[in-house]
Amino acid sequence: MTKARVVPEEQIRRQMDFIDFIGHMNRDKTEKNGEKCKAFTHTYGCQQNEADTQKIAGMLRDMGYEMTEDVKQADVIVLNTCAVRENAENRVLGNVGALAHLKKQKPGLTIALCGCMVQQEHMAEKIKKSYPQVDLVFGTHALWRFPELLYRTLTGDRRVFDISGDAEGEIAEGLPVLRDSKAHAWLSIMYGCNNFCTYCIVPYVRGRERSRRPEAIEAELRELVAAGYRDITLLGQNVNSYGKDLDLEIDFSDLLRRLNGVEGDFLLRFMTSHPKDASHKLFDTMAQCGKVAKQLHLPFQSGSDTVLRRMNRGYTAEQYQALIAYARSRMPGLVVSSDIIVGFPGETAEDFEGTLRVVRDTGFDMLYTFQYSKRSGTPAADYDDPTPQAEKQARFERLLALQDQCAEPRMLAYQGKRLRVLVDGESRHAEYPYTARTDGNLLVYCTGERLKVGEFADIVIEKAALRSLYGRQQEA
Repeated sequence: MTKARVVPEEQIRRQMDFIDFIGHMNRDKTEKNGEKCKAFTHTYGCQQNEADTQKIAGMLRDMGYEMTEDVKQADVIVLNTCAVRENAENRVLGNVGALAHLKKQKPGLTIALCGCMVQQEHMAEKIKKSYPQVDLVFGTHALWRFPELLYRTLTGDRRVFDISGDAEGEIAEGLPVLRDSKAHAWLSIMYGCNNFCTYCIVPYVRGRERSRRPEAIEAELRELVAAGYRDITLLGQNVNSYGKDLDLEIDFSDLLRRLNGVEGDFLLRFMTSHPKDASHKLFDTMAQCGKVAKQLHLPFQSGSDTVLRRMNRGYTAEQYQALIAYARSRMPGLVVSSDIIVGFPGETAEDFEGTLRVVRDTGFDMLYTFQYSKRSGTPAADYDDPTPQAEKQARFERLLALQDQCAEPRMLAYQGKRLRVLVDGESRHAEYPYTARTDGNLLVYCTGERLKVGEFADIVIEKAALRSLYGRQQEA
């Protein structure tokens, strides 16, 4: 296995120089105009994209930009794009099209697109030809060079497009981060994917798996805990593959145990896991580590072994269910969620019944369900797909109905229970003015005179709905 390449420190320092250059430019503008330059960011897609956007926002902050939620006030707009489904791409392009009017009103506005969608060459070309309002395009491999690319955009008279970088990828340490929560934080432990599921574009736009050094991950975790973050999610396209590319005897379970030893009162979560790499060792580690949340997101995608083979998933429905059974035996009360794709090319009525059977027998707490979206450049894009869209929609609705039926008694069982939750925000419910998350990441609306965002509290659940709980802080 090729060792992951770490961007040399001198190249990171070069990017910091560009941050300083832009900072000086913005200070001059502020002195001239009397207003700080503003930046707007928006994320489409997964948690890794959200983590990437926080790095972009951190760089923008250090350049002297004030972050704004009003796109009309922005001097720089950065949209971080997703390529996993066609709908996400269409939303991006629709919103970019709407920005043409704003660009005419503010000729000095800089519009940038980054992320997975634009890492695809055909999409970068489409933007170049059809969306002249876009000034800067950079792919996933060039994210760490954002300051340099933005500087070129601001100081030149031409558009900048950079989707360079090879599939092996790199790891860039030491980039600034601006987090948007007082309680939750993302912590990337690895990047890229080696699985090549036949429906998925991620390996083509994110590159090969590359793991961060455990000491770098631990150091960042310590910083997060010291800063007051209490709910920290370890991120990777397949966290169960962590460490395979390192010159160390370490796997993901070992990393979890190491991070669990960091001092402080906090919870560790992780996503996403792949069933083919999940192990009894992982579940044993979760059970033994008090700071690891008893929550498992383990996508199974289909209950048909035939479909799973065509997806190149590397496990059977029986093996998947055995994994869940073992995990629950080690962690009673484990909250389990999963992903399912409906309407994969060639999926028969019998195949879909297999999916319903797994859902019925397993009893998931939450499901994230999607209809298959054809992705250009993936093997599945060339598969025969004879099933009418109307039939796929009918299957999708049946799946949603079954999941609601299975989840309702699981949620109702929480009524009257005392749960430790992390208060993470304010809600619009007059009776329950705070939001919180359980160890299993279930949403709780809660009330109590001593509740404070960013702190743990004991809540007694008064009532339950299909997708949320409602509770009151236990009296001291």
